[in-house]
Amino acid sequence: MGLLKKFRLYIKEQNLFQPKDRLLLAVSGGIDSVVLCALCKEAGYEFEIAHCNFQLRGTESQRDEAFVKALAEKYEVPFHLKIFDTAEYAITSKKSIETAARDLRYQWFDELLKSSQTNEKDKLDFLLSGHHADDNIETVTMNFFRGTGIHGLKGILPTNGEIIRPLLFARRNELETYANQYGLDFVTDHTNLENDYTRNYFRNTILPLVSETYPEAANNVLKNIQRFRETEILFEQAIEKHKKNLLEHRNNEVHIPALKLLKTIPLVTVFYEIIKDYGFTAHQTDEAIALLRSETGKYIQSATHRIIKNRSWLIISPIQSTEAQHILIKEDDLQIDFSHGLISIEKKDIETFKISNNPMIAQLDFSKITFPLLLRKWKTGDYFYPLGMQKKKKLGRFLSDQKLSITEKENVWVLTMDQKIIWVVGIRIDNRFKINDTTQKIYSIRQSISTHN
Repeated sequence: MGLLKKFRLYIKEQNLFQPKDRLLLAVSGGIDSVVLCALCKEAGYEFEIAHCNFQLRGTESQRDEAFVKALAEKYEVPFHLKIFDTAEYAITSKKSIETAARDLRYQWFDELLKSSQTNEKDKLDFLLSGHHADDNIETVTMNFFRGTGIHGLKGILPTNGEIIRPLLFARRNELETYANQYGLDFVTDHTNLENDYTRNYFRNTILPLVSETYPEAANNVLKNIQRFRETEILFEQAIEKHKKNLLEHRNNEVHIPALKLLKTIPLVTVFYEIIKDYGFTAHQTDEAIALLRSETGKYIQSATHRIIKNRSWLIISPIQSTEAQHILIKEDDLQIDFSHGLISIEKKDIETFKISNNPMIAQLDFSKITFPLLLRKWKTGDYFYPLGMQKKKKLGRFLSDQKLSITEKENVWVLTMDQKIIWVVGIRIDNRFKINDTTQKIYSIRQSISTHN
């Protein structure tokens, strides 16, 4: 079967796009994108060409730009060009050159697709890239060594939103045969022969070495990709059952019963699948599991969330405190913005402060406070020792005695330490943490009401 016939059949079987759709082709000038252009032209699809000049290879970058522009003229289709300062972007964004280039090109492709939507006649429906089967083999092999888990082993998908990869069925040698058969010119990136980039290292060194021992290694990887995709479906179904059994969603937080999670099999895999959705990496899974047996107040964090141990629960809470219902306060935190106001903390010597009767200010004995503290909504079962009392009192009863309405009760927060309430925020401190004759330093903690709530 010829490549064109395989191309048409793959598009139909995978339901990638329709004959009437207008396509944007990402063209570098290399053999894969050149063959993609030729196949789309021969198959009768309407398309435009987009080329990125990343300015990373000196005169070669200019050569590629001119080549792709001439290719668009040959096919008499619109040509889109974007010149990037990729090296500068990589430095400022603290990304690798590979990642920076990928981010820049897909951001621009997305802009092109969106900007075309204003005119039905010029509307572009999908972006097509020239990724082929060998790219998939390289990706899956790299992901295996990266430790991405089963998600990375399914490889590059034929579709990802508006991005379509219609050459994934074809091996590189098939594209070379087609290009030779039809006399297609293309440009060669000399850096493809260098091992400065991870993909090139796998392409030029790792996979050829493996193939010396296992000649069918590449084909076996391709066969396994389909198995892995089907395995992932079963895997996701199992994970969803575990999540449904373990997770309690409360506003913007997720609460997980520690003992129940500890009994889960397989613990490491299930827990990672839960926490990765909140920015945690596979390398943090062991730390997260250690929290299950730690004391209240221990935590780990990602760029966006914290996992906090609170009694018999693990709480996944946003770091952005205005969204959280459980907020961890470290010793160097001076101000905490939360949904019911602003908490400000000051250290003061006993000689420089004045006793305040303002319930919005908690004045606590410095020597009795250890961090981290936990700021949270009160809950049934909470108790404390109200200032002036030697006996504990259920907080619910205390709030009723204060004549708080149901709505006012719902907005009550408590500041806790080692599971002990030290302040019913804006109402009363706990007697155990009050200032006495031996106090040398104090913490002055003030609540300022905001309009978040």
